[in-house]
Amino acid sequence: MASNEKGDGAQSPLVMPLKTTDPELHAIILKEKNRQRRGLEMIASENFTTTAVLESLASCLHNKYSEGLPGARYYGGNEHIDEVERLCQRRALEAYGVTPDRWGVNVQPYSGSPANFAVYTAVVEPHGRIMGLDLPDGGHLSHGFFTQNKKVSATSIFFESMPYKLNPETGEIDYDRLLENARLFKPRLIIAGISCYPRHLDYARFRRIADEVGALLLADMAHVSGLVAAGQAPSPFEHCDIVTTTTHKTLRGPRAGLIFFRKGVRSVDKAGKEIMYDLEDKINQAVFPGLQGGPHNHAIAGVACALLQAQTPYFKEYQKQVVANARRLAAGLTERGYRLVTGGTDNHMVWVDLRGTGLTGAKGELLLETAAIACNKNTVPGDKSALNPSGLRLGTPALTTRGLTEQDIDTVVDFIDRALQLAKRVVTVSGVKMVDFRRVLAEDEQFSAPAAELRQQVEQFADQFQLPGLGEI
Repeated sequence: MASNEKGDGAQSPLVMPLKTTDPELHAIILKEKNRQRRGLEMIASENFTTTAVLESLASCLHNKYSEGLPGARYYGGNEHIDEVERLCQRRALEAYGVTPDRWGVNVQPYSGSPANFAVYTAVVEPHGRIMGLDLPDGGHLSHGFFTQNKKVSATSIFFESMPYKLNPETGEIDYDRLLENARLFKPRLIIAGISCYPRHLDYARFRRIADEVGALLLADMAHVSGLVAAGQAPSPFEHCDIVTTTTHKTLRGPRAGLIFFRKGVRSVDKAGKEIMYDLEDKINQAVFPGLQGGPHNHAIAGVACALLQAQTPYFKEYQKQVVANARRLAAGLTERGYRLVTGGTDNHMVWVDLRGTGLTGAKGELLLETAAIACNKNTVPGDKSALNPSGLRLGTPALTTRGLTEQDIDTVVDFIDRALQLAKRVVTVSGVKMVDFRRVLAEDEQFSAPAAELRQQVEQFADQFQLPGLGEI
């Protein structure tokens, strides 16, 4: 008798499909897929991964425990897992045009924040000093964010962090002030990375600053890694000691992280002696056993798949379209009177400053979500609280994956403008409190009806475009 059948011929729960064994969960997943298909996903850190990557994530690789590195596992039966991980490592170097004699890579981090924390653990002693872009100015939590009253990020709890800022007039990174503060603070590590910043980073400038103060330079290219692989954004590899990234944003892979580290000669001292990089063992050991257990082999396979796709001509054209769509989005919003931080974009995101409009980021986000447009509220330079931000972050990777081009973005701009103009009218009745804004929007027919009509139009528009996936779910 087959092992997947019971004595009465009934199918074993081991092989029953989700819709049969757990219809409640299955129904929720179907609702989410319908939301994704009939909405406009404009969260800059989101994308729709490919069917091939989803197949990797749903594979038998999920079943295997494989603590350790290829060839040095703590469990048996990992010969094929080793193949997968080595394949992923090779493709990671190939995708970014670097060679194994100069760079190594750890492909085991579960995501970007764990990858960053592993780097800090490896090269910055406890309570050692780091500098990253401040969160209200477009930085990431994992770069050391804290407030006057609270150490918000674990990075700021276990390490001493000092933020660098944007120039309030241009909205761009103030490199002169960064250098001035780095001379005083003397960080062990400087982070060249962003979470909401629409301009290219000057990695050469970061390198000069790091060298002057004797710091290591880490590039967190999580947001732009797909653009870098396709040659649509500057590469950090020429100038940085360490590079981290997520794999699910512009790279369009699964949710995971990568850490690249320099190998070979770091410098030559006055006596002519070569000083070598010593990052490989430190970083590998920080990932495991320092911070993680067994790697997610199915995710590593998905990353390997995405990295192969990132080396195709199709992927390069896709990334060109991502940038073209973002620039069209920025131009369209500017034409309609919206103010953008830095005045435009070089990459995949647009940073909208709502100050002076009567709206907060939270109100704008809510009205857009009501209209089936997903984005996120975001701080803008000068904001005092990350909990009450004044801006919106919009991105084009997911829309571009679905096939939208510049002409379609013009329609999206119109939808966004109509939503925000409606939000302004709601504020004239609700006042400034978010709870009242939410109530008036839901209960007052003069606002709920046009919001529902706009949502219907957005859903009809979005439903025209493809959505990659696996069958029913």
